[in-house]
Amino acid sequence: MSKSMKLAGLKSVENAHDESVWTATWVPATDTRPSLLLTGSLDETVKLWRPDELDLVRTNTGHCLGVVSVAAHPSGVIAASASLDSLVRVFDVDTNATIATLEAPPSEVWQMQFDPKGTTLAVAGGGSASIKLWDTATWRLTTTLSIPRPEGPKPSDKSSSKKFVMSVAWSPDGRRLACGSMDGTISVFDVARGKFLHHLEGHYMPVRSLVFSPEPDSRKLYSASDDGHVHIYDVEGKALIGAMSGHASWVLSVDVSPDGEAIATGSSDKTVRLWDFKMRAAIQTLSNHTDQVWAVAFRPGGGGRLASVSDDKSISLYHCS
Repeated sequence: MSKSMKLAGLKSVENAHDESVWTATWVPATDTRPSLLLTGSLDETVKLWRPDELDLVRTNTGHCLGVVSVAAHPSGVIAASASLDSLVRVFDVDTNATIATLEAPPSEVWQMQFDPKGTTLAVAGGGSASIKLWDTATWRLTTTLSIPRPEGPKPSDKSSSKKFVMSVAWSPDGRRLACGSMDGTISVFDVARGKFLHHLEGHYMPVRSLVFSPEPDSRKLYSASDDGHVHIYDVEGKALIGAMSGHASWVLSVDVSPDGEAIATGSSDKTVRLWDFKMRAAIQTLSNHTDQVWAVAFRPGGGGRLASVSDDKSISLYHCS
């Protein structure tokens, strides 16, 4: 790639929700409709938006507390929302019919992501220090991938409370799962064998967001941490291969462009930044938001779009060129 990607603002919606917008993802296009933006908020609602005007398609209610995560099935037909009430609601994107309600103990449902084939929903298990895997055919909990406890006499403050699992990411081939914890640890699992592989070290504060690079670079994992850094790891080689800094505060979200050439981050410094991996540097800073930016999400497929959502209750949509 000779020229770096650039972002240009397309549309912003003020007061998109009544409270802070905490999470966002794209629902893939189907034969009958384009891709939609899915957002979740402290106001306990989930909303669907049609690009590029960000017209509101529908508001979903049903959660009793703020919505901490939304996830879309690769088919684009179903999606899931999770809230602080530890309930996951699985619903039909076009009709809003409830397909399943998944229950978990308090504080054990955080970020979620469907695997690339759509057979499994992975849920970051918070205080359980694990990832929970739900079968999308039966909606039964099939596997719990637990982070091993530290061995030997260590101070108790490094106990499982610090392994509170906040973020989760599937590798593009669905063979690996990574999760980020409150203590900065990233844990990697072999999904087929249900086995913990190793930790990725380097962060010392919460890792709130993780994303694998697309094929053919899919050994590469990007992480965003409250320590202000974005790390790039070789997951198989267990190596930290790069670190990028520039945000003035916590990095709350990271996503990678569909071509793998650029990454975007959102931060509590109120900015969205676009980074060039090869340059290991931020190439653009966008200051649309007036409060912390909880999520950034590239639209899958072509026609480059990036969305960001914030504590300022707004959504911004950008064109990527």
